[in-house]
Amino acid sequence: MNKVYLIDVTNRDGVQTSRILLPKLSKTMLNIYLDEMGIYQSEIGFPTIKHEVKYINANLELARLGVMKRIHLEGWCRAVPEDVELSFNNCPDLKHLNLSMSTSDIMLEGKFQGKKTWKDILKSVSESIKLAKSLGAETVGINAEDASRTELSRLIEYILVSKESGADRFRYCDTLGTDDPITIYERIKTLALATKFPIEMHCHNDLGMAEAVSITGAQASIEAETDAYINTTINGYGERAGNCDLVSTILALKFSHGLKDKLPLDEHIDLKKAWKIARYASYAFNLPIPINQPGVGANAFAHESGIHADGALKDRRNYELYDPEDVGRGEPELTETGRIITTGEYGGIKGFRYVYSKLGIEFHDDDEARRILEIVQYANLHTQKPLTDDELKLIANYPDIVREILSVCP
Repeated sequence: MNKVYLIDVTNRDGVQTSRILLPKLSKTMLNIYLDEMGIYQSEIGFPTIKHEVKYINANLELARLGVMKRIHLEGWCRAVPEDVELSFNNCPDLKHLNLSMSTSDIMLEGKFQGKKTWKDILKSVSESIKLAKSLGAETVGINAEDASRTELSRLIEYILVSKESGADRFRYCDTLGTDDPITIYERIKTLALATKFPIEMHCHNDLGMAEAVSITGAQASIEAETDAYINTTINGYGERAGNCDLVSTILALKFSHGLKDKLPLDEHIDLKKAWKIARYASYAFNLPIPINQPGVGANAFAHESGIHADGALKDRRNYELYDPEDVGRGEPELTETGRIITTGEYGGIKGFRYVYSKLGIEFHDDDEARRILEIVQYANLHTQKPLTDDELKLIANYPDIVREILSVCP
């Protein structure tokens, strides 16, 4: 049976959120956590942008060493041959690439100002796919930006040209979040039946329907007997009103009475990692998790109304569809009090070694410790916040690779 796979785009689309920044070390940790969670693919960034290149190559090396075991690390660029060639010049070990081109009349006229015809678009897309495959891409996804405002006949032609050129998936971009569940179901069903090609949902939340639209689009693809892919971001971060939220999407596919048996979810997904990755993303982005966020919000399992509290205490299933443990919550959180020793930008060798000893990591001597301390100091300067235990462990285990991640200068 065909399945639903998740492609997280936090490190590409999520980081485009206005007024926020995400350090390269934090992007790396998200890739590691997404892999632990069983996510099929992470769109890690832009191999054509100079300040992304060392981070991308370092992450590809971490994957080669087995730090990331299953996840596909995918770059993103425009569907023009020049971008494809630059991507592989900068990141020669890249194996997965997503190519993007605008397809709607309003964008062809508004963005390209009459400089590109529809035939030009198809030619550029076809040449880009073939070039990517010739340069070593194992999978190529092809985007239709503003697909929701593009004629279906045009999208069918776009998909068939891409399929014949060697692409592996088609990304339907609801770029402005304008689709509704019924409309996208009908459109995706038509596209999937006409092309028999795997379809990827990329939906924005401008109307507050990103998860619903993504899932009904995936349902249409599955019913047409093609695999479906849903693009997500952690905590729904993304441009304008955000993207389709990762945890909410998994919860819907696992616990919705009408969906859980119709839409088989990639069996590698581990929902118990949800709490860990949501909290880390909130910390790294410096953006709070909304109090009412499904699964990971502060009030997701809170009851105050007398009737609700009484019912929940008698049997949690009265007012809870799933358990805190299902999303990795439930253990009491301990806050260290009293004397606290930390390490960071201005840390010294004694405090540094003490912090690492609490993590179970010992150094042979002060010289070895100083080499790691130097990287920890730069990492703290890089993130501008205290380093987490997992960040400290990554630095100690892979200091040379982390040094590359921190080296953002061209």
